[in-house]
Amino acid sequence: MNAVQPAFEFSRLPQRGFVEEIKEFTFNGNRTIAELRDGVPYLINEFWTAKQRDAHPLHEVSYRACFKPQLPAFFIERMTAPGEKIYDPFMGRGTTPVQAALMGRYPVANDINPLSRILCRPRLNTPKLAEIYARLGALNLSGDIQGHEDLLAFYHPDTLSEIVGLRQYLIEQDNNGKIDAVDDWIRMVAINRLTGHSPGFFSVYSLPPNQAVTVERQLRINEQRNQVPPKRDVKKLIAKKSRSLLKEGGLRTQGDLFVGTSDHTPVIETGSISLVVTSPPFLDIVQYASDNWLRCWFAGIHTSDVNIAMHRKVEGWQAFTRDTLRELSRVVRPGGHIAYEVGEVRGGKVELDRIVLDAAHGLPVRPLAVLINDQEFTKTANCWGVSNNISGTNTNRIVILERIDG
Repeated sequence: MNAVQPAFEFSRLPQRGFVEEIKEFTFNGNRTIAELRDGVPYLINEFWTAKQRDAHPLHEVSYRACFKPQLPAFFIERMTAPGEKIYDPFMGRGTTPVQAALMGRYPVANDINPLSRILCRPRLNTPKLAEIYARLGALNLSGDIQGHEDLLAFYHPDTLSEIVGLRQYLIEQDNNGKIDAVDDWIRMVAINRLTGHSPGFFSVYSLPPNQAVTVERQLRINEQRNQVPPKRDVKKLIAKKSRSLLKEGGLRTQGDLFVGTSDHTPVIETGSISLVVTSPPFLDIVQYASDNWLRCWFAGIHTSDVNIAMHRKVEGWQAFTRDTLRELSRVVRPGGHIAYEVGEVRGGKVELDRIVLDAAHGLPVRPLAVLINDQEFTKTANCWGVSNNISGTNTNRIVILERIDG
């Protein structure tokens, strides 16, 4: 593709404020590296810990390609005050809204996949453990596995019967408008226990829980490992995971969670959002539909009805980004901010941060900086796309935009 032309003049940016604070930021003794690229400051450091579990236990819900809670926390702390609205148009598992609630802000979130609301909502309004235990004890989990025999690649017949029985109960409760906070929680936990690589999951050994393999692939894994799905106690595993998620307490907060596209959210009031922290799909790198097919089956969602944005060509992704940013510039108040995380893709050959800056040109926003969280396993050279020796997303690249009048 053609090189991105500078869209903004650095002289228009504030001389003090967020950029100057981050330039002086130190982490583990390392001071931020700052460099101008086409008039936009790029700020490089390790801005938050690389430890996977150094966050509130409520975040320990697996999902493919999700960022760490420390990322939204970094911006929420510096750019907002308690009670202000924080928004994520690509909710995923709900990292941004949950972190916003934990920090006393008002969470607003959206995703085109209804599964995201199912994963997020119960953690904003958590039931008590005693309520969860009582509901589990009252459930009669015995379902007819006829028509679901292919799932025996993952589950013992008795376990599959319990899963089918729980699925049917929850779908009926939802369809009849009777699902409450306890059912909501049980469904969320069950979805996250469907498959995994330890005895804490309903399945035999499989891939990590953020990625469900096909039945055919699971049969090959079983053959290669000479394994047979063991019997699991569905209720006990849901209770165990619930204790883990709630070990540091829960939340009782209000929030607005929507299902729809990122470029059209009329339910969100104009100028009502103080900060957006989000991460869109990176081109076609992650196959969200295939990764979540089993979760969607359990929730009664038809993946064919969920039109998740997937773009093979950069031009299509840029147009999608511009449409999203146009809508974000409507819902964000003047003086508010957008933190748009894009990571690294295709070995660093495609600089999505530059594409985001170009897509924002002409909209009522201006760039403050591109912040690069340089993780411990990544060399500084990798931040510039010079030598990416590790596949996947090695750094967090966050484009910071400020909403201006206009």
